[in-house]
Amino acid sequence: MVTASARLGSYLDVFDELRKLAFGQDPVWLRLLREDAMALFCESGFPTTRDEDWRFTNLASLAQTTFRRAAIDDAWLSAEEIEPYRLKESACELVFLNGHFSPSLSTMGNLPSGLTVSSLAEGIKKSPERIESHLGRYVDTRRDAFAALNTAMFEDGAEVLIQRRTVVDRPIHILYVSAGSNGPIMTHPRNLIVAEPQSQAAVVEDYVSFGEAAAFSNAVTELVADDDAIISHCMIERENYASSNVSTLRIEQGRGSNVASHSVLLGGGLVRNNVHPVLAGLGAECLINGLFIGGGRQHLDNYMLVEHVSPNGSSRQFYNGILDEQARGVFHGRIIVHKDAQKTDAKQTNRNLLLSDDARIDTKPQLEIHADDVKCTHGATIGQIDEDALFYLRSRGFNEISARRLLLYAFSRECLDRINQAPVRNIVENLIQQRLLDIAQAARFNAATISQEQTAQNLEEVG
Repeated sequence: MVTASARLGSYLDVFDELRKLAFGQDPVWLRLLREDAMALFCESGFPTTRDEDWRFTNLASLAQTTFRRAAIDDAWLSAEEIEPYRLKESACELVFLNGHFSPSLSTMGNLPSGLTVSSLAEGIKKSPERIESHLGRYVDTRRDAFAALNTAMFEDGAEVLIQRRTVVDRPIHILYVSAGSNGPIMTHPRNLIVAEPQSQAAVVEDYVSFGEAAAFSNAVTELVADDDAIISHCMIERENYASSNVSTLRIEQGRGSNVASHSVLLGGGLVRNNVHPVLAGLGAECLINGLFIGGGRQHLDNYMLVEHVSPNGSSRQFYNGILDEQARGVFHGRIIVHKDAQKTDAKQTNRNLLLSDDARIDTKPQLEIHADDVKCTHGATIGQIDEDALFYLRSRGFNEISARRLLLYAFSRECLDRINQAPVRNIVENLIQQRLLDIAQAARFNAATISQEQTAQNLEEVG
């Protein structure tokens, strides 16, 4: 059995390897940031179910696996292999193979004036002062062990800067690809998105797998939406079932800003999706919209923390979950209204469908209000497919698979409708349609298997 100290020691070994290979070129402020973060991670270790924020998610399998750093030459993929995963109508596309930027697979296009997009490693080399003013200033490494681990060990990621009054009318696509290697690998993508006042843009983070090899992705994105900026961020997770994905989106909002966060979780064996917006400016607005669909033994954990700091802020959380077989889902939503955040309007809703007796959802909506002039509500529902609706569709000529798929799609559609960017909505819709078809077919197969087993048992009893 691998001890906790030995497991942390393996991360220290990787950290020392990185320090010798690359971190020596870091500016002093970044080296200090990394050292402090690594010390915090070693002090805290991985969270356990005794930690309230991780009460429903057991990380033992992740913590007990010894992951190695993914080297640059670990994977090679051709442009043809990447093609099915591209976002056709994007303004630009940054492709990362096992955490390393691939210029040959990326398409920068004709970027509009006022938009700067590059790998974060390149940004640190060319403009360290610009990066220093934001990197690590929003995510809480003292509270979040995975954020600390990422800060200590990230090698690359995306930097997106939308300058004042710049409007980017097509999405910016950031594609992270994990590919088969010799043994489990880990990557720590770090993204920095800064939207200056009155700018507008949409960013898509997309996580995919090639092959069935185990991989651990621990991503952190810091998104700064300055005064009156309008930003949409969409995270798509569609990795293989051997993968573990922990993602943290930390949003800092200025006065009058409007940010929409969309999360679509379809793959991964163990997934933790953290979204933490801080509405720091007067009149800021935030939408947190998500859909998670699980089957097999998937574990999909969504942790939402919304902080209202200034008056007249508005936030909406809508998360829907569909779980089949032995999948487990978690929704832990927390809204904190600080003392000075009068006139806050916040709403939180979590709706779930369980398609089998073995599927499970743990939902925990929370309100923590320190102001006295607010309007805050929360609620959660858990149900199953309406058998009357299913019977009605069957009576109108739909076969069982098509009827189930249609009902599940209707449940998912409300999340899709909140994605305003057509190219993003279209790719998400196609992915959801395929995932729902898989679940509908699996449900029919399982029902047929149970029926056959029951028939055999009855015949045996009669005999």
